[in-house]
Amino acid sequence: MEGKLIVIAIGGNSLIEDEGHVTVAAQYKAAEKTAHHIARLIKEGNRVVIAHGNGPQVGYILLRSEYARKILHAVPLDSCVADTQGAIGYQLQKALKNEMKKLDLDKKCATVVTQVEVSDSDPSFSNPTKPIGSFMKKEDAEYHRDHDGWSIVEDPKKGWRRVVASPKPVSIIELDTIRTLLDNDVVVIACGGGGIPVVYDEDGMLFGREAVIDKDLASAILAKSLKADLFIISTAVDKVCLDYGKETERKLDRITVSEAEEYIGQKQFPPGSMLPKIQAAIDFVKVTGNEAIITNPENLYDSLYSAGGTKITLS
Repeated sequence: MEGKLIVIAIGGNSLIEDEGHVTVAAQYKAAEKTAHHIARLIKEGNRVVIAHGNGPQVGYILLRSEYARKILHAVPLDSCVADTQGAIGYQLQKALKNEMKKLDLDKKCATVVTQVEVSDSDPSFSNPTKPIGSFMKKEDAEYHRDHDGWSIVEDPKKGWRRVVASPKPVSIIELDTIRTLLDNDVVVIACGGGGIPVVYDEDGMLFGREAVIDKDLASAILAKSLKADLFIISTAVDKVCLDYGKETERKLDRITVSEAEEYIGQKQFPPGSMLPKIQAAIDFVKVTGNEAIITNPENLYDSLYSAGGTKITLS
């Protein structure tokens, strides 16, 4: 069987399995489990690009920065995303190399610190709603609002929290670099955390922005730009469900784009959870005509070679 070009977007559960396992060592153990299944796909001759989330990891950097703010400068959000791309990329590279070695695969693996273009005119910049970092006391929240220009919202039960823009991704700045690596048979890790949000000014110069990009939407842009044969979104469930968590819950093996859009209209998929994954899959399938799959790490291999996962197709 001829191999496919596959873009795999792995979720937070591939790095942090639960709140009791958040150390760097625990994150690596989780990465190993996902890398095992990805290595099996590579063994079958598939070329693979991996994108990943970084929400908790960015939160940890921001919390450390908060504790140290009396003696050290704050870490800008775009730098936080870059930091996590490097750190998580290292973990995934190491885990993949080790898993491929077990399969007698001698392949190179590289992480690309990836910038993703967004637009300053994106409406999310004037109405930031994406919560990041830890909850704060009112006085700390007001300090950051007044001194750092943060947008702050209150949760009546938990306290105050920073919110930032989550603009839609426009293009992948390092796309040609990723293509070059793929053409040279390198397994690529890119667009970590949705990518570092950047904008072009009128002179074509790049500038970072204090924002976060949805990882699944950025991964869909990457998959479309690379003309991938397959786009896989790895999450916490083996299949997409209707009536999730109810007695009438039922798993979906295969759905068309039109069916997926109908389910969105029925509000079957929660915002901030399954909805962006379905939207990213629809976007990829509509543009390329190729298949998308949503599944969990354990079913990455089976979703391609047996009945695992939920397939989203054009018709």
